[in-house]
Amino acid sequence: MRAIPRRRKTSAGGSLVEFIFITLMLVPLFIGASGIGIDLIRTLQTVQLARDAGHMYAKGVDFSQPGNDTILYQLGSSLGLSSAGSSSAALVILSNLIYVDESQCQAVGAWNSVTNMPNGCTNYQKWVFTQRQEFGNTALRNSNLGSPLTSGPTGVTLAAGTGKISQLQYVTQAGDVASFNSINPYQDVSGVISGLPSGQTLYLAEAAGQAWQFKPYFGNAETYSFGLF
Repeated sequence: MRAIPRRRKTSAGGSLVEFIFITLMLVPLFIGASGIGIDLIRTLQTVQLARDAGHMYAKGVDFSQPGNDTILYQLGSSLGLSSAGSSSAALVILSNLIYVDESQCQAVGAWNSVTNMPNGCTNYQKWVFTQRQEFGNTALRNSNLGSPLTSGPTGVTLAAGTGKISQLQYVTQAGDVASFNSINPYQDVSGVISGLPSGQTLYLAEAAGQAWQFKPYFGNAETYSFGLF
């Protein structure tokens, strides 16, 4: 009979060591791939939420009404949006904006008809907030447009429930100016706005959600998307 060679004792356990080294490489790769996949799904959910919320907002849906804000929370439920405040895993920010031109200044008596120049029209030729509403976890992130200042001598008052700002305040209060950070197609170029009729407003919906967390590999990142209408 042919003798079966025995494995030498010096090679015993070698396969286990190789498996451990391979595992040390594959496990982080698996965790990373899983995290990227989950974040990709959440990014798509964030984009869809911003788009849906923006369409409804631009169509005149009043989210200060209980029935309408319930629909918004349902739209964002897959992302973790809820009315539980800091316990919510997502956030929706709705902003209504207008460009302050001569007609806006005249409407509040902040225009000198003799000199044809602004008179007390602080925000002349600037984009300002006319409404701001937030739903979900407001501590998750800030708006890319900034926020209307609600304190101090240059601040404005947001109407309870609706978040609306009076015309007098958004024309004259410097704390109401928005910062678009190059996302506005109707940017002010040398004081001239082209393509947007006087008095026309912009509707902006921003959505954010918590990204997948697996510390120390993945920290407190978030997904973000906006829709401009």
